[in-house]
Amino acid sequence: MLPRRTVLQSPLALAAKPTMTLSMHQFTSAAAGYRKALEGWAKADIRQVEPSAVALDDFLKTDTLASAKRVLTDNGLTIVCGVPGVLGLIDPNPKFEQNLNTFKKRCEQFAALGAPIVYTPVGTSAKFAAEDYTRCIDNVRRVAETAREFNLKIAAEFVRNSTFLAALPTALRLHRQVSHPNFGILFDCYHFWSGPSKFEDMDMIRPGEIIHAHLNDTPDLPWEQLDLITRVIPGDGIAPLAKILRKLADKGYTGPISVELFAANFQQADPFALATEIKRKSEALFKKARL
Repeated sequence: MLPRRTVLQSPLALAAKPTMTLSMHQFTSAAAGYRKALEGWAKADIRQVEPSAVALDDFLKTDTLASAKRVLTDNGLTIVCGVPGVLGLIDPNPKFEQNLNTFKKRCEQFAALGAPIVYTPVGTSAKFAAEDYTRCIDNVRRVAETAREFNLKIAAEFVRNSTFLAALPTALRLHRQVSHPNFGILFDCYHFWSGPSKFEDMDMIRPGEIIHAHLNDTPDLPWEQLDLITRVIPGDGIAPLAKILRKLADKGYTGPISVELFAANFQQADPFALATEIKRKSEALFKKARL
């Protein structure tokens, strides 16, 4: 029988890595812009980032896509997901063809930056019938094929108040119906906990179905006071994030998880100071979740 010290120091034990890694979403430091946000985060020892098309467009008014990529490489950053900002790709709508053309252009940009994944939130308020979930399947496959042209995957984000994709079970059912290797689900902790999903719904997740994740906390407010903006730094709210992350890891998710915040006090804060606080609190949360 091997001594306990030998077991603990075995190559497998030493090679073990966290099952999730911290990333920063561009919206969290939206006011700083593309370069300043990324440089501030890098200074805070953040290594994975999720840039947005809005910030990228502003940067490209006076600079080039090659320069945008150098901001990443010069600061030791890896882009883990791109935010194209294109809606109407999952839910049936009359502007689908137009949206798909815009999406293709965004895929080209984010592929050039080295992103492996892009995503689209399904934040619609239109009215839908049951047959619309079948009617949209071919369109979603076309979106996935477009992503595949650029060696990307596309993740659909269920949104807490969406009239088409608000809950985890609905997102998982759609994913299985579409059944395309370049299409998956984005799991956002805030939309999950503050929306209609239940914790038990996570039992339905199969390995590989969640291809990206967002990390944020739910403030201690009446449910009726919560909206798309009222989210706080991980660890500052009441969501059982350690339990959620542990379950997500147990269900096979081993990728980056991006902190995405919208309130003005976060978006206008100094990126370095904010990222430093987020990193400290998120790492404590990862430890609690045994990641």
